[in-house]
Amino acid sequence: MSAEKSPISFEASILRLPAKGMPVSIEADEQQRRALADTHHLVEVKAFRASLLVENWKRDGVKVTGRVKAQIVQSCIVSLEPLDAGVDAEFQALFVPEGSKLLRPDAIEGGEMILDAEGEDGPEPFSGDAIDVGQLAEEFFALGIDPYPRKAGVAPVAPMTDADADRGPLYEQLKALKRGG
Repeated sequence: MSAEKSPISFEASILRLPAKGMPVSIEADEQQRRALADTHHLVEVKAFRASLLVENWKRDGVKVTGRVKAQIVQSCIVSLEPLDAGVDAEFQALFVPEGSKLLRPDAIEGGEMILDAEGEDGPEPFSGDAIDVGQLAEEFFALGIDPYPRKAGVAPVAPMTDADADRGPLYEQLKALKRGG
């Protein structure tokens, strides 16, 4: 988790979690939505809601499951026009105290760690008696944002080729530099 505090930060105490887990609901207000939009280079975040469950996992670990739903406005990467989009991401994350034996990977062969890219993520370490579940929800919100939003019907821009007619003076200057003068 990043060191910078999330605009929707919510520290969930893990000292006395109920047997059925602790539900957490986060709904971003206008100021938080503006901060999320700025942080993630969006035109606007119209709505943001996270529904989470924080529960005990194994002996001293914590499991956080949840869902993030948001309505956002992005800029089309071709036309730069505003584009309405949504984020709907379900997630699960495991946390264990720093130094826990559960942090060691099980799959070690001949001194090499074997990782399965498609497998589940291992637990993350934490210290103290709280986990910032708001920060976690923001991370999964960010993963749900389309990195290349394009408005329907807008064709991608074709790359320039040597056959392009009007290259302009900058092109000729760059071409001369490439030739060495």
